[in-house]
Amino acid sequence: MLFNSKLFVLGFLPVALGGFLLLGRSRRLALLWLLACSLFFYAWWRPELLLLLLGSIGVNFAVAGLVLHSPHTRLWLALGICLNLCLLGWFKYAGMFGVEGIILPLGISFFTFQQIMFLVDLSKGEIDPPPLLDYACFVAFFPHLISGPLVRPGHILPQLKMLEPREGISSRLPAGFELFLLGLAKKLVLADGLAHFAGPGFAAAARGEPISLIEAWVALLAYGLQIYFDFSGYSDMAIGLAQLFGIRFPVNFRSPYQAGNISEFWTRWNITLSSFLKDYLYIPLGGNRHGEGKRVRNLLITMLLGGLWHGAAWRFVLWGGLHGLFLVLHGWSRRWHLRWPKGVSWGLTLLCVLLAWVPFRAQNLAAVAQMYRGLAGLNGLAVPALLAPLLPGLGHIVPVLPWLGDARSISLPQSVMMLALGWFIALCLPSLDHMSERRRSLALISSLAFTAQALFFAPSAIPFLYFQF
Repeated sequence: MLFNSKLFVLGFLPVALGGFLLLGRSRRLALLWLLACSLFFYAWWRPELLLLLLGSIGVNFAVAGLVLHSPHTRLWLALGICLNLCLLGWFKYAGMFGVEGIILPLGISFFTFQQIMFLVDLSKGEIDPPPLLDYACFVAFFPHLISGPLVRPGHILPQLKMLEPREGISSRLPAGFELFLLGLAKKLVLADGLAHFAGPGFAAAARGEPISLIEAWVALLAYGLQIYFDFSGYSDMAIGLAQLFGIRFPVNFRSPYQAGNISEFWTRWNITLSSFLKDYLYIPLGGNRHGEGKRVRNLLITMLLGGLWHGAAWRFVLWGGLHGLFLVLHGWSRRWHLRWPKGVSWGLTLLCVLLAWVPFRAQNLAAVAQMYRGLAGLNGLAVPALLAPLLPGLGHIVPVLPWLGDARSISLPQSVMMLALGWFIALCLPSLDHMSERRRSLALISSLAFTAQALFFAPSAIPFLYFQF
Protein backbone atom coordinates (compact mmCIF):
# COMPACT_ATOMS: atom_id res chain seq x y z
CA MET A 1 0.00 0.00 0.00
CA LEU A 2 1.52 3.30 -1.12
CA PHE A 3 1.32 6.57 0.83
CA ASN A 4 0.50 8.32 -2.45
CA SER A 5 -2.45 6.07 -3.36
CA LYS A 6 -6.13 6.94 -3.00
CA LEU A 7 -6.60 3.72 -1.00
CA PHE A 8 -4.15 4.89 1.65
CA VAL A 9 -5.21 8.54 1.79
CA LEU A 10 -8.96 7.98 1.72
CA GLY A 11 -9.21 4.51 3.24
CA PHE A 12 -6.45 3.20 5.46
CA LEU A 13 -5.31 6.46 7.08
CA PRO A 14 -8.74 7.71 8.26
CA VAL A 15 -9.57 4.28 9.73
CA ALA A 16 -6.18 3.85 11.42
CA LEU A 17 -6.14 7.36 12.88
CA GLY A 18 -9.81 7.31 13.87
CA GLY A 19 -9.48 4.01 15.73
CA PHE A 20 -6.30 5.21 17.44
CA LEU A 21 -8.02 8.34 18.75
CA LEU A 22 -11.20 6.49 19.76
CA LEU A 23 -9.14 4.04 21.83
CA GLY A 24 -6.96 6.85 23.15
CA ARG A 25 -8.17 6.61 26.74
CA SER A 26 -6.08 3.45 27.06
CA ARG A 27 -2.47 3.64 25.89
CA ARG A 28 -2.29 -0.14 25.63
CA LEU A 29 -5.42 -0.46 23.49
CA ALA A 30 -4.26 2.39 21.27
CA LEU A 31 -0.88 0.71 20.76
CA LEU A 32 -2.53 -2.65 20.04
CA TRP A 33 -4.69 -0.94 17.41
CA LEU A 34 -1.66 0.82 15.95
CA LEU A 35 0.27 -2.45 15.78
CA ALA A 36 -2.66 -4.23 14.12
CA CYS A 37 -2.97 -1.45 11.53
CA SER A 38 0.77 -1.52 10.87
CA LEU A 39 0.76 -5.29 10.35
CA PHE A 40 -2.26 -5.00 8.03
CA PHE A 41 -0.42 -2.26 6.12
CA TYR A 42 2.62 -4.53 5.68
CA ALA A 43 0.56 -7.60 4.75
CA TRP A 44 -1.35 -5.73 2.04
CA TRP A 45 1.38 -6.40 -0.53
CA ARG A 46 2.09 -10.08 0.26
CA PRO A 47 0.33 -11.54 3.33
CA GLU A 48 2.71 -14.49 3.56
CA LEU A 49 5.66 -12.16 4.24
CA LEU A 50 3.96 -10.95 7.41
CA LEU A 51 5.24 -14.14 9.05
CA LEU A 52 8.78 -13.06 8.24
CA LEU A 53 8.30 -9.69 9.92
CA LEU A 54 6.66 -11.24 12.99
CA GLY A 55 9.35 -13.90 13.19
CA SER A 56 12.08 -11.27 12.99
CA ILE A 57 10.45 -9.25 15.77
CA GLY A 58 10.02 -12.33 17.98
CA VAL A 59 13.55 -13.66 17.50
CA ASN A 60 15.18 -10.27 18.11
CA PHE A 61 13.09 -9.68 21.24
CA ALA A 62 14.16 -13.09 22.57
CA VAL A 63 17.81 -12.42 21.76
CA ALA A 64 17.50 -9.04 23.50
CA GLY A 65 16.47 -10.84 26.68
CA LEU A 66 19.56 -13.04 26.46
CA VAL A 67 21.79 -10.03 25.76
CA LEU A 68 20.38 -8.35 28.85
CA HIS A 69 20.39 -11.23 31.32
CA SER A 70 23.06 -13.68 30.14
CA PRO A 71 26.66 -13.47 31.34
CA HIS A 72 27.67 -13.95 27.69
CA THR A 73 26.32 -10.62 26.46
CA ARG A 74 28.83 -10.16 23.64
CA LEU A 75 28.23 -13.67 22.33
CA TRP A 76 24.45 -13.21 22.15
CA LEU A 77 24.87 -9.75 20.64
CA ALA A 78 27.13 -11.16 17.93
CA LEU A 79 24.63 -13.95 17.28
CA GLY A 80 21.74 -11.49 17.04
CA ILE A 81 23.60 -9.26 14.60
CA CYS A 82 24.63 -12.30 12.57
CA LEU A 83 21.04 -13.58 12.36
CA ASN A 84 19.81 -10.21 11.13
CA LEU A 85 22.57 -9.93 8.54
CA CYS A 86 21.99 -13.49 7.35
CA LEU A 87 18.28 -12.80 6.91
CA LEU A 88 19.04 -9.64 4.96
CA GLY A 89 21.79 -11.32 2.96
CA TRP A 90 19.64 -14.25 1.89
CA PHE A 91 16.73 -12.21 0.61
CA LYS A 92 18.74 -9.34 -0.85
CA TYR A 93 22.00 -10.83 -2.11
CA ALA A 94 21.46 -14.54 -2.81
CA GLY A 95 20.54 -13.60 -6.37
CA MET A 96 24.14 -12.49 -6.95
CA PHE A 97 25.16 -16.14 -6.54
CA GLY A 98 22.64 -17.64 -8.94
CA VAL A 99 19.76 -18.31 -6.54
CA GLU A 100 16.51 -17.57 -8.37
CA GLY A 101 12.90 -16.98 -7.37
CA ILE A 102 13.56 -15.06 -4.15
CA ILE A 103 11.07 -12.28 -3.44
CA LEU A 104 12.60 -9.29 -1.68
CA PRO A 105 10.36 -8.46 1.30
CA LEU A 106 9.37 -4.82 1.56
CA GLY A 107 11.37 -2.87 4.12
CA ILE A 108 13.71 -5.71 5.08
CA SER A 109 16.76 -3.45 4.87
CA PHE A 110 15.15 -1.04 7.28
CA PHE A 111 13.62 -3.32 9.89
CA THR A 112 16.77 -5.46 10.12
CA PHE A 113 18.99 -2.40 10.63
CA GLN A 114 16.62 -0.98 13.23
CA GLN A 115 16.73 -4.21 15.20
CA ILE A 116 20.52 -4.31 14.98
CA MET A 117 20.53 -0.79 16.45
CA PHE A 118 18.22 -1.99 19.22
CA LEU A 119 20.45 -4.92 20.18
CA VAL A 120 23.62 -2.81 20.15
CA ASP A 121 22.11 0.04 22.17
CA LEU A 122 20.61 -2.42 24.67
CA SER A 123 23.96 -4.15 25.15
CA LYS A 124 25.57 -0.76 25.89
CA GLY A 125 22.91 0.14 28.44
CA GLU A 126 21.82 3.15 26.38
CA ILE A 127 18.15 2.10 26.40
CA ASP A 128 15.87 0.32 28.84
CA PRO A 129 14.34 -3.02 27.84
CA PRO A 130 10.82 -2.36 26.54
CA PRO A 131 7.69 -4.53 26.80
CA LEU A 132 7.00 -6.70 23.75
CA LEU A 133 4.11 -4.48 22.63
CA ASP A 134 6.26 -1.34 22.65
CA TYR A 135 9.07 -3.14 20.84
CA ALA A 136 6.75 -4.53 18.16
CA CYS A 137 5.28 -1.06 17.60
CA PHE A 138 8.78 0.41 17.34
CA VAL A 139 9.76 -2.04 14.59
CA ALA A 140 6.45 -2.30 12.71
CA PHE A 141 5.17 1.31 12.99
CA PHE A 142 3.90 1.78 9.44
CA PRO A 143 5.19 5.33 8.70
CA HIS A 144 8.82 4.13 8.74
CA LEU A 145 8.40 0.39 8.14
CA ILE A 146 8.88 0.29 4.36
CA SER A 147 11.46 2.97 3.54
CA GLY A 148 12.55 4.61 6.75
CA PRO A 149 13.67 6.93 8.13
CA LEU A 150 15.97 4.76 10.25
CA VAL A 151 14.74 5.89 13.65
CA ARG A 152 16.80 5.15 16.76
CA PRO A 153 15.28 2.99 19.50
CA GLY A 154 16.46 5.52 22.08
CA HIS A 155 14.41 8.17 20.31
CA ILE A 156 11.18 6.23 19.71
CA LEU A 157 10.79 3.78 22.63
CA PRO A 158 10.60 6.50 25.32
CA GLN A 159 7.91 8.24 23.26
CA LEU A 160 5.90 5.01 23.03
CA LYS A 161 6.29 4.49 26.77
CA MET A 162 4.91 7.95 27.56
CA LEU A 163 2.41 8.10 24.70
CA GLU A 164 -0.83 10.00 25.34
CA PRO A 165 -2.90 9.38 22.18
CA ARG A 166 -5.27 12.31 22.73
CA GLU A 167 -2.76 14.83 24.03
CA GLY A 168 -2.06 17.87 21.85
CA ILE A 169 -4.53 16.88 19.15
CA SER A 170 -5.37 20.48 18.27
CA SER A 171 -1.75 21.26 17.36
CA ARG A 172 -0.29 17.96 16.22
CA LEU A 173 -3.03 16.97 13.76
CA PRO A 174 -2.83 20.16 11.64
CA ALA A 175 0.99 20.06 11.72
CA GLY A 176 1.06 16.36 10.82
CA PHE A 177 -1.39 16.72 7.94
CA GLU A 178 0.52 19.76 6.66
CA LEU A 179 3.80 17.83 6.51
CA PHE A 180 2.10 14.81 4.96
CA LEU A 181 0.44 16.90 2.23
CA LEU A 182 3.62 18.84 1.45
CA GLY A 183 5.49 15.55 1.11
CA LEU A 184 2.70 14.22 -1.08
CA ALA A 185 3.05 17.31 -3.29
CA LYS A 186 6.79 16.72 -3.59
CA LYS A 187 6.13 13.18 -4.76
CA LEU A 188 3.15 13.65 -7.07
CA VAL A 189 3.87 17.06 -8.57
CA LEU A 190 7.68 17.25 -8.62
CA ALA A 191 9.23 13.77 -8.41
CA ASP A 192 6.74 12.00 -10.68
CA GLY A 193 6.75 14.93 -13.10
CA LEU A 194 10.55 14.94 -13.33
CA ALA A 195 10.60 11.18 -13.91
CA HIS A 196 9.32 11.81 -17.45
CA PHE A 197 12.48 13.77 -18.23
CA ALA A 198 14.94 11.50 -16.40
CA GLY A 199 13.66 8.24 -17.84
CA PRO A 200 14.21 8.56 -21.61
CA GLY A 201 17.95 9.24 -21.45
CA PHE A 202 18.68 6.43 -18.98
CA ALA A 203 16.40 4.06 -20.91
CA ALA A 204 18.28 4.80 -24.13
CA ALA A 205 21.60 4.16 -22.35
CA ALA A 206 20.25 0.82 -21.09
CA ARG A 207 19.47 -0.14 -24.70
CA GLY A 208 23.04 0.66 -25.67
CA GLU A 209 22.13 3.70 -27.75
CA PRO A 210 24.54 6.67 -27.82
CA ILE A 211 23.34 9.57 -25.68
CA SER A 212 23.98 13.11 -26.82
CA LEU A 213 25.35 15.78 -24.51
CA ILE A 214 22.04 17.59 -24.03
CA GLU A 215 20.07 14.36 -23.57
CA ALA A 216 22.50 13.10 -20.95
CA TRP A 217 22.49 16.30 -18.91
CA VAL A 218 18.71 16.69 -19.10
CA ALA A 219 18.36 13.12 -17.81
CA LEU A 220 20.92 13.57 -15.03
CA LEU A 221 19.65 16.96 -13.85
CA ALA A 222 16.11 15.60 -13.83
CA TYR A 223 17.07 12.44 -11.94
CA GLY A 224 19.04 14.38 -9.33
CA LEU A 225 15.86 16.29 -8.57
CA GLN A 226 13.58 13.27 -8.91
CA ILE A 227 15.35 11.17 -6.29
CA TYR A 228 15.61 14.17 -3.94
CA PHE A 229 11.94 15.11 -4.13
CA ASP A 230 10.85 11.46 -4.13
CA PHE A 231 12.79 10.41 -1.05
CA SER A 232 12.54 13.67 0.88
CA GLY A 233 8.83 13.73 0.03
CA TYR A 234 8.46 10.22 1.46
CA SER A 235 10.39 11.26 4.57
CA ASP A 236 8.18 14.33 5.06
CA MET A 237 5.08 12.16 4.68
CA ALA A 238 6.45 9.63 7.19
CA ILE A 239 7.30 12.39 9.69
CA GLY A 240 3.83 13.90 9.26
CA LEU A 241 2.10 10.54 9.66
CA ALA A 242 4.06 9.75 12.82
CA GLN A 243 3.12 13.15 14.23
CA LEU A 244 -0.57 12.35 13.69
CA PHE A 245 -0.09 9.44 16.09
CA GLY A 246 1.85 11.47 18.65
CA ILE A 247 5.34 10.29 17.65
CA ARG A 248 8.12 12.62 16.53
CA PHE A 249 10.58 11.39 13.91
CA PRO A 250 13.95 13.06 13.28
CA VAL A 251 14.41 15.25 10.21
CA ASN A 252 15.91 13.24 7.35
CA PHE A 253 16.73 15.92 4.75
CA ARG A 254 18.01 19.47 5.09
CA SER A 255 18.43 20.98 1.61
CA PRO A 256 21.35 18.66 0.70
CA TYR A 257 22.04 20.27 -2.68
CA GLN A 258 22.89 23.50 -0.87
CA ALA A 259 25.85 21.80 0.87
CA GLY A 260 29.22 23.50 0.51
CA ASN A 261 31.25 20.26 0.55
CA ILE A 262 30.73 16.52 0.31
CA SER A 263 31.02 15.98 4.06
CA GLU A 264 28.30 18.56 4.66
CA PHE A 265 26.18 16.88 1.99
CA TRP A 266 26.13 13.69 4.06
CA THR A 267 24.96 15.65 7.10
CA ARG A 268 21.98 16.84 5.03
CA TRP A 269 21.09 13.82 2.85
CA ASN A 270 19.28 10.78 4.32
CA ILE A 271 20.51 11.92 7.71
CA THR A 272 19.29 8.86 9.63
CA LEU A 273 21.16 6.43 7.34
CA SER A 274 24.28 8.62 7.42
CA SER A 275 24.28 8.65 11.23
CA PHE A 276 23.70 4.88 11.31
CA LEU A 277 26.69 4.24 9.04
CA LYS A 278 28.82 6.56 11.15
CA ASP A 279 27.82 5.31 14.61
CA TYR A 280 27.35 1.60 13.91
CA LEU A 281 29.98 0.95 11.23
CA TYR A 282 32.59 3.70 10.75
CA ILE A 283 33.31 4.34 14.44
CA PRO A 284 33.33 0.62 15.43
CA LEU A 285 35.82 0.02 12.58
CA GLY A 286 38.09 2.58 14.23
CA GLY A 287 36.85 5.84 12.76
CA ASN A 288 39.56 8.43 12.33
CA ARG A 289 41.75 6.90 15.03
CA HIS A 290 45.04 5.05 14.43
CA GLY A 291 46.37 7.14 11.58
CA GLU A 292 45.42 8.45 8.16
CA GLY A 293 45.72 5.12 6.38
CA LYS A 294 43.19 3.41 8.61
CA ARG A 295 40.88 6.44 8.45
CA VAL A 296 40.82 6.17 4.66
CA ARG A 297 40.29 2.41 4.88
CA ASN A 298 37.41 2.76 7.34
CA LEU A 299 35.79 5.49 5.28
CA LEU A 300 35.97 3.51 2.04
CA ILE A 301 34.67 0.33 3.70
CA THR A 302 31.76 2.26 5.22
CA MET A 303 30.73 3.89 1.95
CA LEU A 304 31.20 0.71 -0.11
CA LEU A 305 28.99 -1.22 2.31
CA GLY A 306 26.54 1.69 2.32
CA GLY A 307 26.35 1.37 -1.45
CA LEU A 308 25.93 -2.41 -1.27
CA TRP A 309 23.13 -1.95 1.27
CA HIS A 310 21.11 -0.27 -1.47
CA GLY A 311 21.17 -3.29 -3.73
CA ALA A 312 22.96 -6.41 -4.94
CA ALA A 313 24.62 -4.83 -7.97
CA TRP A 314 28.06 -3.50 -8.80
CA ARG A 315 26.59 -0.15 -9.80
CA PHE A 316 25.58 0.48 -6.17
CA VAL A 317 29.08 -0.47 -5.03
CA LEU A 318 30.44 2.03 -7.57
CA TRP A 319 28.12 4.72 -6.22
CA GLY A 320 29.31 4.07 -2.66
CA GLY A 321 32.93 3.94 -3.80
CA LEU A 322 32.64 7.29 -5.56
CA HIS A 323 31.26 8.93 -2.43
CA GLY A 324 33.98 7.28 -0.36
CA LEU A 325 36.60 8.68 -2.75
CA PHE A 326 35.03 12.15 -2.62
CA LEU A 327 35.07 12.08 1.19
CA VAL A 328 38.72 10.97 1.24
CA LEU A 329 39.73 13.76 -1.16
CA HIS A 330 37.77 16.28 0.90
CA GLY A 331 39.59 15.13 4.05
CA TRP A 332 42.94 15.51 2.33
CA SER A 333 42.07 19.00 1.08
CA ARG A 334 41.31 20.02 4.67
CA ARG A 335 44.59 18.54 5.91
CA TRP A 336 46.48 20.41 3.21
CA HIS A 337 44.56 23.62 4.06
CA LEU A 338 43.28 24.04 0.52
CA ARG A 339 40.69 26.79 0.56
CA TRP A 340 38.15 27.13 -2.21
CA PRO A 341 35.77 30.05 -2.78
CA LYS A 342 32.35 29.11 -1.42
CA GLY A 343 30.74 29.16 -4.84
CA VAL A 344 33.42 26.91 -6.34
CA SER A 345 33.22 24.47 -3.42
CA TRP A 346 29.44 24.30 -3.69
CA GLY A 347 29.57 23.81 -7.48
CA LEU A 348 32.16 21.02 -7.25
CA THR A 349 30.14 19.29 -4.54
CA LEU A 350 26.94 19.39 -6.58
CA LEU A 351 28.77 18.17 -9.69
CA CYS A 352 30.30 15.23 -7.79
CA VAL A 353 26.95 14.27 -6.27
CA LEU A 354 25.22 14.41 -9.66
CA LEU A 355 27.92 12.37 -11.41
CA ALA A 356 27.66 9.74 -8.67
CA TRP A 357 23.91 9.44 -9.32
CA VAL A 358 24.65 7.91 -12.73
CA PRO A 359 25.51 4.39 -11.45
CA PHE A 360 22.76 4.68 -8.84
CA ARG A 361 20.13 5.13 -11.60
CA ALA A 362 21.57 3.29 -14.60
CA GLN A 363 20.49 -0.32 -15.03
CA ASN A 364 23.98 -1.79 -15.41
CA LEU A 365 27.64 -0.84 -15.77
CA ALA A 366 27.40 -0.71 -19.57
CA ALA A 367 24.64 1.88 -19.27
CA VAL A 368 26.78 3.77 -16.75
CA ALA A 369 29.60 3.98 -19.29
CA GLN A 370 27.17 5.08 -22.00
CA MET A 371 25.80 7.86 -19.80
CA TYR A 372 29.27 9.11 -18.85
CA ARG A 373 30.21 9.21 -22.54
CA GLY A 374 27.15 11.33 -23.21
CA LEU A 375 27.81 13.66 -20.28
CA ALA A 376 31.36 14.22 -21.55
CA GLY A 377 30.07 15.00 -25.05
CA LEU A 378 31.84 12.01 -26.61
CA ASN A 379 28.67 11.01 -28.47
CA GLY A 380 28.30 14.42 -30.05
CA LEU A 381 26.36 17.59 -29.35
CA ALA A 382 22.85 17.09 -30.67
CA VAL A 383 20.18 19.76 -30.38
CA PRO A 384 16.41 19.33 -30.47
CA ALA A 385 14.79 19.77 -33.86
CA LEU A 386 12.72 22.54 -32.25
CA LEU A 387 15.85 24.69 -31.89
CA ALA A 388 17.37 24.05 -35.31
CA PRO A 389 15.53 26.91 -37.12
CA LEU A 390 16.58 29.32 -34.36
CA LEU A 391 20.29 28.52 -34.76
CA PRO A 392 21.30 29.37 -38.35
CA GLY A 393 24.27 27.36 -39.56
CA LEU A 394 24.43 25.17 -36.48
CA GLY A 395 22.97 22.25 -38.36
CA HIS A 396 26.17 22.10 -40.43
CA ILE A 397 28.24 21.69 -37.28
CA VAL A 398 26.24 19.38 -35.04
CA PRO A 399 23.60 16.76 -35.80
CA VAL A 400 19.99 17.58 -35.11
CA LEU A 401 18.20 15.04 -32.96
CA PRO A 402 14.41 15.06 -33.45
CA TRP A 403 13.15 14.27 -29.97
CA LEU A 404 9.88 12.89 -31.19
CA GLY A 405 8.25 9.56 -30.41
CA ASP A 406 10.01 6.46 -29.05
CA ALA A 407 11.23 6.35 -25.45
CA ARG A 408 13.41 9.43 -25.95
CA SER A 409 10.55 11.87 -26.42
CA ILE A 410 11.38 15.12 -24.65
CA SER A 411 9.52 18.39 -24.85
CA LEU A 412 12.20 21.04 -24.54
CA PRO A 413 10.03 23.88 -23.15
CA GLN A 414 8.46 21.58 -20.55
CA SER A 415 11.79 20.10 -19.50
CA VAL A 416 13.40 23.53 -19.14
CA MET A 417 10.51 24.85 -17.05
CA MET A 418 10.35 21.74 -14.87
CA LEU A 419 14.10 21.68 -14.28
CA ALA A 420 14.18 25.41 -13.54
CA LEU A 421 11.37 25.06 -10.99
CA GLY A 422 12.91 22.00 -9.37
CA TRP A 423 16.40 23.45 -9.05
CA PHE A 424 15.04 26.74 -7.75
CA ILE A 425 13.25 24.86 -4.96
CA ALA A 426 16.26 22.64 -4.22
CA LEU A 427 18.86 25.41 -4.23
CA CYS A 428 17.03 28.52 -3.05
CA LEU A 429 14.32 27.46 -0.60
CA PRO A 430 14.93 26.20 2.96
CA SER A 431 13.96 22.71 4.05
CA LEU A 432 10.49 22.29 5.56
CA ASP A 433 11.79 22.17 9.14
CA HIS A 434 13.43 25.58 8.62
CA MET A 435 10.39 27.19 7.03
CA SER A 436 8.17 29.45 9.07
CA GLU A 437 4.61 28.25 9.61
CA ARG A 438 3.36 30.97 7.27
CA ARG A 439 5.69 29.96 4.42
CA ARG A 440 4.83 26.29 4.86
CA SER A 441 1.13 27.13 4.75
CA LEU A 442 1.62 29.19 1.58
CA ALA A 443 3.57 26.34 -0.03
CA LEU A 444 0.83 23.92 0.95
CA ILE A 445 -1.96 26.09 -0.43
CA SER A 446 -0.13 26.72 -3.70
CA SER A 447 0.48 23.00 -4.27
CA LEU A 448 -2.88 21.60 -3.17
CA ALA A 449 -4.62 21.95 -6.52
CA PHE A 450 -1.82 20.18 -8.41
CA THR A 451 -1.57 17.50 -5.73
CA ALA A 452 -5.30 16.80 -5.80
CA GLN A 453 -5.25 16.58 -9.58
CA ALA A 454 -2.29 14.19 -9.57
CA LEU A 455 -3.82 12.05 -6.81
CA PHE A 456 -7.33 11.68 -8.20
CA PHE A 457 -6.69 11.66 -11.94
CA ALA A 458 -3.48 9.67 -12.20
CA PRO A 459 -4.20 6.17 -13.59
CA SER A 460 -2.21 4.52 -10.78
CA ALA A 461 0.15 5.44 -7.95
CA ILE A 462 3.86 5.39 -8.84
CA PRO A 463 5.96 3.61 -6.16
CA PHE A 464 8.59 5.55 -4.25
CA LEU A 465 12.13 5.00 -5.52
CA TYR A 466 13.40 3.74 -2.15
CA PHE A 467 10.79 0.96 -2.04
CA GLN A 468 13.26 -1.17 -4.03
CA PHE A 469 15.73 -1.06 -1.14
